[in-house]
Amino acid sequence: MAKIFALVLLTLFDILLAASAGNFNQDFDITWGDGRAKILNNAQLLTLSLDQTSGSGFRSKNQYLFGKIDMQIKLVPGNSAGTVTSYYLSSLGSAHDEIDFEFLGNLSGDPYILHTNVFTQGKGNREQQFYLWFDPTKDFHTYSILWNPQTIIFSVDGTPIREFKNLGSRGIPFPKNQAMWIYSSLWNADDWATRGGLVKTDWSKAPFTASYRNFNAQACIWSSGSSSCSSSPSSSSKATWLSQSLDATGQQRIQWVQKNYMIYNYCKDTKRFPQGFPPECSVA
Repeated sequence: MAKIFALVLLTLFDILLAASAGNFNQDFDITWGDGRAKILNNAQLLTLSLDQTSGSGFRSKNQYLFGKIDMQIKLVPGNSAGTVTSYYLSSLGSAHDEIDFEFLGNLSGDPYILHTNVFTQGKGNREQQFYLWFDPTKDFHTYSILWNPQTIIFSVDGTPIREFKNLGSRGIPFPKNQAMWIYSSLWNADDWATRGGLVKTDWSKAPFTASYRNFNAQACIWSSGSSSCSSSPSSSSKATWLSQSLDATGQQRIQWVQKNYMIYNYCKDTKRFPQGFPPECSVA
């Protein structure tokens, strides 16, 4: 009986803390695309499509101030050159915060580039890019953002690939005061996306389609100036993601990814920063 009671309490807590998992009608609004975005399979599947006229996109109904956000995505297959599938958290305004995954398409047989960035108070320029160790068009894979007051961790199928720590004590801005929506879109960016714009979108292959499923947010929902986490006295003790950081295994995994699959790191681009790297680059 005690176990059942504990399970019920934990379930109630999860409902309070998180957005409902996996129902796209409940969690998201289609924001543009004139019918090119579709919610299917009892709201368990969402697809975005792109043709020569338009792309498409969606946005979460809720805003979040910290959370662990998971989405399974299957990217545009075949010749996806010129297309970009973006999946990110963002607030609004010129001084907005933003945490980005962007998937840059490529010619058939060439790898996707996973582009990541972090904006704080309207300033980005913190790009890191990776190849993936699998074909992201063959099946769904889980792309996660852990965002808490201490750190931001980007992960792919549970493997961390990038960390951006809160170094506010050293004068480096960190996204911690602005609630963000979850966005995703599929759009044409053939002026820059593939080989710097040299390879253009082949519209004979349109429509291009990306698919989404199994959205889950263990997150603090921000509404009317307050957080769902602060309304639950026990939330900080139960929500392990609120204090989560990379353990020794996580540090090893991120080093493995960055050694073997990172193809661009702004912290090593001397041509771009001849006067010296941004301050966070010098912090171990």
